[in-house]
Amino acid sequence: MLKLGNRLDVYEPGQLKHKFGVLLIIVAVVLTILALRLWYLQVIKGDDFRQRSENNSLRLRKIKPLRGLIMDRNRKLLTENRPSFNILFIPDKARDINKSIDKIKWFYSLNSLELAGNVSIPDKLKPFVPVTLERNATMEKVAVVEIHSFELPGVVTEITPVRQYLYGEANAQIIGFTGEVSRREIEQDIAGHLSPGDNIGKFGIEKSLDAHLRGESGAEQVEINATGKIVRSLGRIPPKSGNNVVLNIDLELQKAAWEAVGNRRGAVVALNPKNGDVLTLISSPSFDPNIFTGELSADEWEKLSSDPQHPMENRAIAGQYPPGSTYKPIMAAAALETGTITSDKSIYCNGAFEFGDRIFHDWKKEGHGEISLHRAIVESCDVYFYNLGKMLNVDTIAEYARGFGLGAPTGIDLPREKSGLVPTRQWKKDRLNSPWHAGETISLAIGQGFNLVTPLQLVSAYAALANGGTLYRPRIVKQIESPDGRILQSFPPEIKGLLPVSTPNITTINKGLWGVVNERGGTGYLLKRAQQDVCGKTGTAQVIGLPQNAKEKKMTAETNDHALFVCFAPCENPEIVIAVILENAGHGGATAAPVAKKMLDVYFSQKNKLPERRPSQGAPASNKAQKQ
Repeated sequence: MLKLGNRLDVYEPGQLKHKFGVLLIIVAVVLTILALRLWYLQVIKGDDFRQRSENNSLRLRKIKPLRGLIMDRNRKLLTENRPSFNILFIPDKARDINKSIDKIKWFYSLNSLELAGNVSIPDKLKPFVPVTLERNATMEKVAVVEIHSFELPGVVTEITPVRQYLYGEANAQIIGFTGEVSRREIEQDIAGHLSPGDNIGKFGIEKSLDAHLRGESGAEQVEINATGKIVRSLGRIPPKSGNNVVLNIDLELQKAAWEAVGNRRGAVVALNPKNGDVLTLISSPSFDPNIFTGELSADEWEKLSSDPQHPMENRAIAGQYPPGSTYKPIMAAAALETGTITSDKSIYCNGAFEFGDRIFHDWKKEGHGEISLHRAIVESCDVYFYNLGKMLNVDTIAEYARGFGLGAPTGIDLPREKSGLVPTRQWKKDRLNSPWHAGETISLAIGQGFNLVTPLQLVSAYAALANGGTLYRPRIVKQIESPDGRILQSFPPEIKGLLPVSTPNITTINKGLWGVVNERGGTGYLLKRAQQDVCGKTGTAQVIGLPQNAKEKKMTAETNDHALFVCFAPCENPEIVIAVILENAGHGGATAAPVAKKMLDVYFSQKNKLPERRPSQGAPASNKAQKQ
């Protein structure tokens, strides 16, 4: 005070008054500005700031539902839902998503971790719509994010249910997988049920029954802090779980088929011939659908989708193969029904069939000698059926092939089924601009040439022979149930048509199929069983044309013949029909039949039907036919 008094003493009274006047004006101006600013914030912008304040503290959080379960015919679970951690970015808490990603990568690197996959950042961020930075993150990564949460504003973790496929590759082609909904899928969702971050079915049953399996999301109003963390719940609408799906698939048969095929390429399909239930459907190689529940990198997807072994292709319904000798019963049916031959018709086989300037060889070089239709089926005599091909014309054969359901999709409840090919004169003219040659019918008669079938078509055709003539639509799905077990929708058997074959002729053909397995010299004798009679037919389909001089044919892993086997059992009252196709595996009786044998062992051991044998050891009696 003394010093201040000394300093004031240096001013004259007029000067001091002037200084105080200026100071008062400055103070008045500042107070006025502050008052105006306060008025502006409270009166003009008050509502805006109040709304923003509420938005910053309250948020409506989406709660994802549990996806419906998928189970086999015996109610064994094929899928489950397990908790998974996701790392999300909330745009309204930190606008720069790229900066946040870089920070996460930095913190990860300190712990020798890497961000999985590439983050798909929307072109335009919406303030309250989370962006998924990483799915299915490990606990270690979640810990890193939580520890550095104050340095990662807007980055939060959440727990969400994800799909788990309990039997991986074995069931992948049936069940499929789920994945995050794409922008295009959201745009196509007219009902508006989908939003970014949702999981939907992308393949197989997961896709075809997605609307039933998906369930309905719930919501929760939560209070969050400045970093986006949930402080407390203010209200909750629970999600609704999806419906469950029961398949006709038999898990134990499915596993037996998968193990029997091993690392070979091919397909196995088993049906109940009495109603079209699909008991088994295997396609090998396959893929592990569980990889889609996490972050699949572009490189991993490229590697999977461009794999030359085509693991994503469902060979059981989309693989198209020459049927080889499994086609001979259809030729027999056409010849018998048209009166071209009778069941006691015999033909001499010397091991070769000459037609024009070409010689068609039999698989048995020395020939079968004088041979009947029955033994021609049992021993799979090529020359006998070459002669039938000469007697019939391609269009007549095509008519009967279509009658067995070939050349068109079966209508199975799985997407991407292919139709195979039943060639005709008109088809060749339209497709290849070339007339049909009679020699092509000779190849056609033993299931070669332009003939193509899918494994599902083949097993469906034999199922009709087994049940006496009824073609059923193959069905994977048995029923859809609510989460509490109420049946919401069931899928009864559906008859597609009747074979254009009389009961006596079906019986004649089935006796031949019985002989294939049970008579000496039968090409499927390996499958002869003491417990049940099995009817079957072997097939060996050429991948490349056989030269006139058979000795010149050099087999490689890619050109070796496809192995086929189709069977049903018990012959008198068939319960199961199995078709096996192994690519480039050689002879059907040696490689494909053992796969079917293992499946029959499992099927009948499950049913505890051992031992059961017909009173007589002869051929099966006639089946009930739908057409005389």
